[in-house]
Amino acid sequence: MELRDKNGLTEEEFLKQYNADKYPKPSVTADIAVIAHEGDTRYILLIQRGGHPYLGCWALPGGFSNKNERIEHVANRELEEETGVKGLDLKLVGVYSKPGRDPRGWTMSCAYKADVNKGDVKAQAGDDAANAKWFKVNEKDYSLTCENTTLHLEDLAFDHNEIVSDALNMK
Repeated sequence: MELRDKNGLTEEEFLKQYNADKYPKPSVTADIAVIAHEGDTRYILLIQRGGHPYLGCWALPGGFSNKNERIEHVANRELEEETGVKGLDLKLVGVYSKPGRDPRGWTMSCAYKADVNKGDVKAQAGDDAANAKWFKVNEKDYSLTCENTTLHLEDLAFDHNEIVSDALNMK
């Protein structure tokens, strides 16, 4: 006997009449915090954005999911496209969905973290990244330094300050 809901519909009947456009949908992205260790010093891999929004700002590598793509695949694909880095063991940091986090519209991000040895990973900017660099993490205030550039977490694009802080504090 087929199960019927309170309206007398089977699941097949329900799905035939279901309107997926009834509910608005966010865009889904993945952001990746690659944290490198060299002795007692930590570094984080950042990309300089080559397009709007936040043109020229530093950010975590990441990007939009394609339809029917697993979010873990998105993270690996975007990391490789923007930095050339692949094959890392990614761990979920969290889901970031604060309204207004992306000026392009309603966007939710699944953020990932990978811990690596600095000498084992070579990064090179690609796709829509204008640059890719390792920034040294100052453990006292989480300022980030690379060559003549010093950033504070609030200087990062989007809400990447929150993601980086969470990733650095994650065990």
